[in-house]
Amino acid sequence: MTGFYGEHSKVFVSVDCIVFGFDNDKLKLLIGRRQMDPGRGEWSLYGGFVREDESLVEAANRVLFSLTGLENLYMKQVGAFGAIDRDPGERVITVAYCALINVNDYDDRLRVEHGVEWVSIDELPKLYSDHNEMVRKAVTLLRRRISTEPLSFNLLPELFTLTQLQHVYEAILGEQIDKRNFRKRIKAIDFIEKTEYIDKLTSKRGASLYRFNKEMFANEPSFKL
Repeated sequence: MTGFYGEHSKVFVSVDCIVFGFDNDKLKLLIGRRQMDPGRGEWSLYGGFVREDESLVEAANRVLFSLTGLENLYMKQVGAFGAIDRDPGERVITVAYCALINVNDYDDRLRVEHGVEWVSIDELPKLYSDHNEMVRKAVTLLRRRISTEPLSFNLLPELFTLTQLQHVYEAILGEQIDKRNFRKRIKAIDFIEKTEYIDKLTSKRGASLYRFNKEMFANEPSFKL
């Protein structure tokens, strides 16, 4: 560190991670009881302070990996939160990031180790400080992007049914979608491929399984639903 800017006050910078998953047809959020003061015991997002030798994105990736054990996750910056009194401990400015994961990829031992739980966004408790506001803004971001970005596939297994895909859209948008029109639009998208596999676990009649072709999308990255 240099001696520059010594006349200015110092503030802490942190990142908070809004981790979404999809389970039992619901959009869920990973939260836990805060393990430090102030606010010990309150429901909270998972976060950490930015180190001197890392960028905001590097800090967010580090926190996400510590929490989930997963890399190369879908992650978007939600915004910065800097109300003077947002943290009663010190002056802390935080930058929130949202991430999407497939719940089945998440090692449940890590969930237990960190003391976090999956909670439906429709049943969220009061969270520490301004974390509820962060979640609201993250959901708004997802709703704005879901029709123009293939982000929903980050919440699903590699092979999925069209019903599962529709339920992801409905969970994020918070409203029901017409089944016939939805399937018509999905089947017109080249990089959503029908496979030869049949789902016999969640469908009594046996539903066709589909996959998201990442290579095809990379060559023609246009998406509109």
